[in-house]
Amino acid sequence: MSENRDRKLLALLRRNARMSVTDLAKALHVSRSTIQSRIARLEAGGVIRGYSVVLGGDYLEGQVEAHVSIKVHQKLTSRTNAELEGISQVIQLFAVSGEYDLIAIVQAGTLEELSRVLDDIGNLDGVERTNSAVVLETRFRR
Repeated sequence: MSENRDRKLLALLRRNARMSVTDLAKALHVSRSTIQSRIARLEAGGVIRGYSVVLGGDYLEGQVEAHVSIKVHQKLTSRTNAELEGISQVIQLFAVSGEYDLIAIVQAGTLEELSRVLDDIGNLDGVERTNSAVVLETRFRR
């Protein structure tokens, strides 16, 4: 398969990782065995690291989300990263350039829970300061 078809294959899998090999093969006009071997190569090469659940519907509608910019004392960065990974409501953590060092994406079931998590983050050893923005509406997610 060509690099262009790999991109198309990855795009299809990003939309629906449960799409059958047969349906992928039909969409890309190649054989099932070609798709199976290409997926295996993409997995072995680390291009596809895994598959995940994309939450939706009533569950996500009931969640509140915040993007938390975090300034970290440099000597405590590794420790702070590990502590943030241990907070289940922190669903993503990005190292960024600029005034802040990290951006954490936090999801919680209620505003009260979100408030507690934000306090917990702000009280971690190594956290110098935070700035939070609560998501009011998700326009789209890929």
